[in-house]
Amino acid sequence: MKRGYADLPLHYGTVPAWLAQRMCLLGGAITEAIVQEYGKKVFLQKLSDPFWFQSLGCVLGMDWHSSGITTSVMNALKKSINQRSSELGIYICGGRGKSSRKTPDELMDVAYKTGLNGSELVTHSKLAAKVDNTAVQDGFQLYLHSFVVTSEGDWSIIQQGMNPDEKMARRYHWLSSNIKSFTETPHSFIYGKNQGQILNLTDQNAKQTKEGILSLTRENPDKLMKEISLLMPEHHEVLQKDVNLKRLGAALVLAHETDISSIESLLLLKGVGPRTLQSLTLVSEVIHGTPSRFSDPARFSFAHGGKDGHPFPVPTNIYDETIEIFDIALHKSRLGEKHKSEALKNLSKVSQQMENNFIPDYQLKDWIHKERKDSWKYGGKTVLGDAVKNTDNSKIITQTRFNPKSKKIDKDQLSLF
Repeated sequence: MKRGYADLPLHYGTVPAWLAQRMCLLGGAITEAIVQEYGKKVFLQKLSDPFWFQSLGCVLGMDWHSSGITTSVMNALKKSINQRSSELGIYICGGRGKSSRKTPDELMDVAYKTGLNGSELVTHSKLAAKVDNTAVQDGFQLYLHSFVVTSEGDWSIIQQGMNPDEKMARRYHWLSSNIKSFTETPHSFIYGKNQGQILNLTDQNAKQTKEGILSLTRENPDKLMKEISLLMPEHHEVLQKDVNLKRLGAALVLAHETDISSIESLLLLKGVGPRTLQSLTLVSEVIHGTPSRFSDPARFSFAHGGKDGHPFPVPTNIYDETIEIFDIALHKSRLGEKHKSEALKNLSKVSQQMENNFIPDYQLKDWIHKERKDSWKYGGKTVLGDAVKNTDNSKIITQTRFNPKSKKIDKDQLSLF
């Protein structure tokens, strides 16, 4: 079972309404596409993978590296999926702060609707929270608890804790099919900043140090948790080192330099503009890509940018067109017409095939510069406002951010256009 850590800088703030609405729509479409094609268990497996989860947040337009992805993505999925739970067979309970404390009642309501064992689900929820808040004493206090359960009783739990002093967050991923014991290596993944030795009574080598949860502080763990490779940096910019240029380059070439009318499997997408095709390709990979494809989540921010302007403002017109195309494909698929959804699926396949012979010959900063320069054409937005046409590429605008340690407002200078 994989476990480990990665940096999640702690960010404060809210998601603007214009982005939150779009996240609900596209998040719901991505979920339905996965369930249609691969089933509910695969959707839960994807949720339990922090690489995929971070990639999903990026493709939805959130800040690519921050802790805010967890709260905003789960909130968007809860709103979109729970409206169609009876159809999809997926229910999302809990959330952040006060919402997390409603989890037991919400789970009992799901049990009433589905015939599942509500008491057992509530027990699992409470045990998972107890383990991550108490049995694993790593300096992070839980503030988010989301429980995703299917009509068959399979579930995934996503929790997040914060350490305000370190300005860091840690996200914990659980998957029911992986769990043999709640007190022995139950997580599918944990990621957050490695802060050295921690007390972890869920480690399988800690049997001698636990006679129950009440004996938590008696011993130190026998060994540290192993690290995984995903370490989210503190810098806001998307740098060349954060992205697999070969993978991203193949997607960009497919979208902007390839005549897709000559590719039989993509003929139904003829007429889609190059910039929309870029977004569709990356969304397609989030739906259909294998786990190894998500080692560089920052790459997926090139679908719809980020609300903080990194790597570029959110192109709302492209975002809306992407949602519309997927909605049409899903509608037709429900009616038995799967040609358009197959064409969207083939986008990621064709992009991967192009990687074999693709040699990156561009600088990432040049592509980001182009996206920012053209942002006004696509309805670009950030939390600071709308992108405007501007020939002065050195223009600087100011982003304000609350600093919880100093209790003051910090100002970051962002070159966006």
